[in-house]
Amino acid sequence: MAKRKQETLFTGLRNKIKRRRATVAVIGLGYVGLPLAVEMAKAGQKVYGIDVNDEKIRSIRRGASYVQDVKPSDLKKVVKAGRLIPTTDYSVISEADAIDICVPTPLRKTKDPDMRFIMAALEEIEKYVRRGQLVILESTTYPGTTEEVVLPRLAKDGLKVGRDFFLAFSPERVDPGNKKFDTSRIPKVVGGVTEKCTAVACDLYNCCVKSTVPVTSTTVAEMVKLLENTFRSVNIGLVNEMCLMCARMDIDVWEVIEAAATKPFGFMPFYPGPGLGGHCIPIDPFYLSWKARMAGFETRFIELAGQINSSMPQYVVTKVTDVLNLHKKSLNGARVLVLGVAYKNDVDDTRESPALDVIRQLEEKGARVSYADPLVDTISFDGKKMKSVKISGPALNKYDCAVIVTNHKAFNYGQIVKNSKAIVDTRNALKKFKAPNIHKI
Repeated sequence: MAKRKQETLFTGLRNKIKRRRATVAVIGLGYVGLPLAVEMAKAGQKVYGIDVNDEKIRSIRRGASYVQDVKPSDLKKVVKAGRLIPTTDYSVISEADAIDICVPTPLRKTKDPDMRFIMAALEEIEKYVRRGQLVILESTTYPGTTEEVVLPRLAKDGLKVGRDFFLAFSPERVDPGNKKFDTSRIPKVVGGVTEKCTAVACDLYNCCVKSTVPVTSTTVAEMVKLLENTFRSVNIGLVNEMCLMCARMDIDVWEVIEAAATKPFGFMPFYPGPGLGGHCIPIDPFYLSWKARMAGFETRFIELAGQINSSMPQYVVTKVTDVLNLHKKSLNGARVLVLGVAYKNDVDDTRESPALDVIRQLEEKGARVSYADPLVDTISFDGKKMKSVKISGPALNKYDCAVIVTNHKAFNYGQIVKNSKAIVDTRNALKKFKAPNIHKI
């Protein structure tokens, strides 16, 4: 009888999900959680979107999207239909058949994992968890988190994972601004604590994404995410070092990369820049290296790549100093315009943006810094606010140097080249232009 009851919990949940009759609670409505909540609601599930930020909740209720990848029309449709219900009330978890945790996982200043948002979410889930529920962690973290941290908090009062409730990890793979691969088109890696956990988690994602990729454990799924972003971090570190080397040898690194990329096998182009930004690449490798240290393993490649990448803003400032010297101008007192403060082109996301470090270091050396970004109206850091300036032809000429940190398509590069006294291009945005005022990193 007990075994039959267990099977009923498992099969009942699977059937409910497949028939689009499940209730899902998505915790954390940021760049990951909101797109996922909308896709699940579009697929027909009833979704509670939970966030502690009242402003986000009010915005969703109005159908006003604050995430670039979520169309206001899609948001309005699911909210109006009652399939997406935004709330700050965690008690709705008691109604949920599935709970998806999509909260931030930043680093502490010591480069150690900061788990406070996951722990806060678990404290609330503990109050309302019941038999027959599926819990999935999407927040990027170190291998072992799901089973070492999440599982003990849920396996209480006789509840057994894989029998009474189901637990899995599925790494988020959001690429803000990528129109080709939105949430629904990105394959979803899924690893459960048990085979049943994996199966029911795949069922949930299969209702709203193109494909799922089941793996044998939560630790494998956790490691997948870290490998993906560490791969990028290490290769960007390599090409940044190549950039520094080529500069010393007076070789155009951009031309080198472009020529190397013509090889049809065995080479994947990566590009240098002013540093790493976004929530994933600057942070995820440190989650991995932290866990490795706990196991007595030294991640030399990862640490070295991190050192090189984090040094790039300083290199940009040195380049600006050298360019100003060519014009017999000191950086101290110079007017410098930073073009772009988002961490990547054509998005409004400034998380971990290297532009902030560039601005900070320029100001520390006495430069008078302004910034222009068509997608980011204001920025706040170090206890102060800055507002984007409007740039036109004549206005550009009042700056001693313009620094292209983010290569937004919205910038009029012809106007920038024509009217700027000097330009430091960190993104090769001006590759089609030939002018004496252009200086590449």
